Amino acid sequence: MSRRLPFGEGVAVLILAVVLSPALWLLQMSFRHNADIMSTRLTFALTLENYTALWTGQFTASFVNSLLASSMSTAFSLLLGVPAAYALARWRFRGERHIALWILATRMAPPIAFTIPFFLAFTWAGLMDTVTGLAMIYVTFNLALMVWSMRGFFAAVPRSLEEAAWIDGCGVWNAFLRIVLPLLLPALTSLAIIVFIWSWGAFLWPLVIIQDRALNVLAVGLTNYSQPYQHVPMWGAAMAASTVATIPIACLFVFFQRYFIKGLTAAAVKG
Repeated sequence: MSRRLPFGEGVAVLILAVVLSPALWLLQMSFRHNADIMSTRLTFALTLENYTALWTGQFTASFVNSLLASSMSTAFSLLLGVPAAYALARWRFRGERHIALWILATRMAPPIAFTIPFFLAFTWAGLMDTVTGLAMIYVTFNLALMVWSMRGFFAAVPRSLEEAAWIDGCGVWNAFLRIVLPLLLPALTSLAIIVFIWSWGAFLWPLVIIQDRALNVLAVGLTNYSQPYQHVPMWGAAMAASTVATIPIACLFVFFQRYFIKGLTAAAVKG
């Protein structure tokens, strides 16, 4: 006797199919020959030439540059933002609310409004065409999210836990590292993934800061495949490059999905 699919599960499967359809269509296009790329037929001759073509150009350098810039920005956003959020959540001092508002204000204006100031400042500092300069810009905008979000999570942790640790001989930072941070590991993981994704997919700042094509990042490098090569756009290579570009993000969700879900759930309950 066959088991009928409940209505709720059927709706969930339908939504999942709709959500995954662009990614699945991208994947199958990456295995098509370039001449057959626009065909809507589901049966086609498989080829790996699109993937092998990636390693003959600048794709590898772009992938590594994106990985370095995104990893550096995520690491420094955590190193700078988490202690700052803890200080704003725990210590009471004059101008505390104003400082928190000033930090949030960096996310209020559209990023394009800062392109000319950053361009002039980075030209003067010699940071143009550098992955370090690109990571610094990412940190500038990601810090606001990190500080503002973690400030709320730290405020939700009972102060009595830290006070008990202080009585047992822990210092302020030992209690912070051994008591508070382990409790907020899901929130930290969720924010780190979000910051990495924002940095990985950023398009405007690499376009402004990186003028040397050999130092480009993946988001900008992917646009090169839409330019005709011998009068033919390289759509197959573009689909293969886009598929490879999703692998780091997919790996993050696969390995840290437990923490990510817990962090989002904690944010929903806290809100």
